[in-house]
Amino acid sequence: MQRGFVSFVIRRAVAAALLVFVVSSAALILARLAPGNQFAGFGVDPGVAAAECERIKCNDPVLVQYAAWLRRTIRFDFGESSRYGRSVGSLVHERAANSLWLGAFALILATLVGVPAGVISGSRRAGALTELSRAASILLLACPPLILALVLLLIASRTGWFPIGGLPPDEASLAQHVRYLALPVLALGLPTAATLERLQSRAIRDVMAEPCIRAAAARGLDARRIVWRHAWKLSLASVLGIYGIVIGALISGSFVVEYLMAWPGLGSLMYEALVARDAYLSAGCAAAGAVALAAGIFISDVVLAAVDPRATGPA
Repeated sequence: MQRGFVSFVIRRAVAAALLVFVVSSAALILARLAPGNQFAGFGVDPGVAAAECERIKCNDPVLVQYAAWLRRTIRFDFGESSRYGRSVGSLVHERAANSLWLGAFALILATLVGVPAGVISGSRRAGALTELSRAASILLLACPPLILALVLLLIASRTGWFPIGGLPPDEASLAQHVRYLALPVLALGLPTAATLERLQSRAIRDVMAEPCIRAAAARGLDARRIVWRHAWKLSLASVLGIYGIVIGALISGSFVVEYLMAWPGLGSLMYEALVARDAYLSAGCAAAGAVALAAGIFISDVVLAAVDPRATGPA
């Protein structure tokens, strides 16, 4: 079994690396194939734009540019952003930290809200709390992130409870940091909580029908103890299987929320790179997002395999 687990981890690591390679390569090639160049639309003198294009070889065939980019990337040189005049690596590192904080707090919120709500709604057949939990999760799942973010911004602008967007100042207190984080965390975390609630609810319902759980109930064990100490543990495998995608999506898929709420993360940086046709920066942002998604899926698969050896496949 140990050999099978190691083989499984290696396969998943190779698949994660391949995902990052394919996504970043596709981002660079598509950005290069787009009409125009990265100097258009910024009021740059045509002569200067032509000289800059010649300097970075953006008039070379796409495959030639791609091969040159690959050679630099192997040395961890991701090129220079024409939009900012800085190295892509430093820009992505700076913005990825902001997205990481946002995604981490959104995941904590989603877990603390979604998992207990799913256990409650899945273990009870009726009741006001169960129906309220199900209705809220369905509403949040049906509401696009754009609409939810706009609703939260409207509430904040009318009440003044939270800042509209951006980062807190360096000298801000802990309470100010919380207020600045509240809106983007809610916009990202609530739909994720709804997803976890649905998954956890289905998993609990399936586990509650297992013979071991029915036998525990027949022996007269307390219903709460059965649910929270036995059924919930057995349902973890189903939820862990999707957690990796949830983690990666939170960090790499916050495009709309970051843009609307002026949060300087990877999502807003990717938008700026696409508008500016900045191929190297687009590829760097796509690679960072792919790394987050691949890492989340990889960790989830490894944890699931450790919990349930059947996930590694046939021996």
